[in-house]
Amino acid sequence: MSYDPGALDAALAAAVGEDIALIADLRVAFMESADRQLDLLSRARCDANWELAAWRLKGLAASFGLTSLMAIADEAASSAPGDPRILRQIRMTLDRLRNG
Repeated sequence: MSYDPGALDAALAAAVGEDIALIADLRVAFMESADRQLDLLSRARCDANWELAAWRLKGLAASFGLTSLMAIADEAASSAPGDPRILRQIRMTLDRLRNG
């Protein structure tokens, strides 16, 4: 699965132009929302809650064209709640976005 560390910044710049402060604020909001969905996934104990959090994460990723995160979230939606491999992949992807 490919990873484009600049995809989030490019999507934000396309949406708001070159306003660096606004891009930074939107990046923080994106990461907070993604972290919230990861937290919900990690606490989900039933299929419905797991799927809902995975779909929300996929939609969030789609809004910014983050295809790698979309693919992992899509895989999560069809996996068992609490799948440690999926949670680890999502966490690693978010860490790369955060530090990229």
